[in-house]
This record gives sequence, structure tokens and C-alpha cells, in this order.
Amino acid sequence: MPEPTIAAGFARALMELAVSKGADPRLLAERSKVDPKKLENQDTRIPLPKYVALMRAGKELSNDPALALHFGEVFDVAELSIVGLLGQACETVADAFAQLTRYTRPIADIGGAGDRLVLSRAHGRRWLIDMRENPNDFPEMTESSFARMVCMSRRLGSPGIVKAVHVTHPEPPYRAEYDRIFQMPVTFESDKNALLMTDDDSWMDRRLALAPRYVFGILSERAELLLRELEDSKTVKSRVESVLMPILHTGDVSMDAIASRMGLGRQTLFRRLKDEGVTFEKVLDELRHKMALNYLSGKKVSINETAYLVGFSEPAAFSRAFKRWTGSSPREYASSRPAM
Repeated sequence: MPEPTIAAGFARALMELAVSKGADPRLLAERSKVDPKKLENQDTRIPLPKYVALMRAGKELSNDPALALHFGEVFDVAELSIVGLLGQACETVADAFAQLTRYTRPIADIGGAGDRLVLSRAHGRRWLIDMRENPNDFPEMTESSFARMVCMSRRLGSPGIVKAVHVTHPEPPYRAEYDRIFQMPVTFESDKNALLMTDDDSWMDRRLALAPRYVFGILSERAELLLRELEDSKTVKSRVESVLMPILHTGDVSMDAIASRMGLGRQTLFRRLKDEGVTFEKVLDELRHKMALNYLSGKKVSINETAYLVGFSEPAAFSRAFKRWTGSSPREYASSRPAM
């Protein structure tokens, strides 16, 4: 079974918050074994146990036992993950929830069967339930997730959507912070981790569209690719692709650079890819090919923009590569595709 992981954007923001509250960044890194340099790309993955260690070290070193609650209060998910940005580009709250449900794993790939977040109606009441297994092993994830959801609903101008909070863990010494942040009834040692939602389901139709639909198309493609990579995360090839994806446009995609980001030596990466029957150059070329087709098929970006996004500094070089991939020019290919 693949090791549980979380998006690096969460670890980076958590580290920043702990440091802002007085934690020593060097000690944070030492105790959690999280290298801050590996958090620069928010979509890369870090092992969940390291994130847990970072949370626990952050609470101690910042002298803030309610750090997880404050993390959810301060940081919106759009600052932490592409999935949050995707939600802001949805037309309605219902659409945003559907995207969040589909792309939960790129945020936190923690295993378990079925969806992690489920909307359920029982005895005439609507619940948003966190279904993750063994939640009390890391109650800080419940705290930060629920605080983030409730605070986000207030920022969106809908403070009445959530009516009560239920958590399975015991009441902590910092109960007063629960009351301050949630401003609603909180039940501890409940039979579920859940938010009680308003009986009026009209909130699901509330319009969002905080970002243009153009942005939705770009972000949904990226989120889908991240999800597919997670589903095949056991292969070295997929790991290389996940590292390449967010930096493809920079052009800094040499084998040495990628091996370093993966914590491997160049020769080690070469051998592992060879064992899978591929080369680094082939993985890079195929990823550029796939991404170029995605961008041009949807007609969401121009040919020059596509060239930039897949890492070509010159449109002419992109056109030559595209013709090698498909037998046609980018312009011919784009004009043959129906508008999305």
C-alpha cells in the first residue's frame, strides 16, 4: 500500500504559521525531518508522518496547543492547493463540493475506501461527514479541516450554512478557542466527525465563480493529472512526472534538477527509470506531448501560450516537436478540434 502523503503546500503554510508564532525554523525542520526547500512546489508530496511530526513540533515550539485550529482559521484552501483554486472557479457551491470530493487525494492521500467527505441526510438533518479512518490518531487534521471550512463559509458571506460541529476526539484544554473560532455548538466524543448543515439546501446553488471559467479549464486539467499520478504513484516514471508537472513551464527540467528534487542521484534515477523500460528524455517528451494535446484540444490557451506552458522558450521549437508527435502543426491540430 502506498505511503500516505499530503500536498507540500499544507506543510509549507503550517511551518510559516508556527514560525510566525515564535517557533525556531531550524528546530521545526529537525524534529519533523521536513526540508523547507522541498516545500517550494506546493503540489509535491511529503509523507503524512512527517506532516504529523511537523504539526506536533509546531504546537510545542510555538507554545500554541491550538495551532491546528489557527491553521484552519488563517489559511484558505486556495492558498494551499490547486484544488482550492479549482473550487473558486466553479459556478456554484454544489459544483465546488463535487470538485473537492473528486480531488481530495491531491490534497491528502491518506487511504481508505470511498470518498473522504460525504454529504448525508439522517433524521431530517444534513451532515457533511469526514469518513477518514482512525481520525483520533491525528485529531489536528479534523481541527484544521473543520476550522477552514467554517471560516471559509463566513468569508463567502454565508455564515449560517454550518449549524454545529461534531468531533470524535475528547475535549482539549483549549476549548475556548473552539468557541471563538466556530461560534456554534461543538460536541466532543461524538460518533462522527461532521458538520451539521442548514436544513435549507438552497446554499448548494449559491453562485461562486470567483475566477473565470478559463481558469477552471486549466486547473481541472492539472488536478486530473495530479490525481492520475497519485493513482500510479508506485512507479518512478509517475513520480518524475509529478515533479515535472508544476515546473514544466520554467524550462528547468534537466535530469540532474529532477533527480535532486526527488532526493536521488542522477545515476540512481537513470537506473530506476531503465528498470521500468523508459528514459528521462522519453518521460519528459511524452509529458510535454500529453500536456500540449490537453491544452490545444480544449482551445483554452493559444499556441504560443501552450509552447510556454510545456517548457519551450521558442514557438518554432514547439512547432517542430509537435509535428514530430502528431504529424501536423499545432495550428492544424487546434483548428481541427471542436470548441469545448
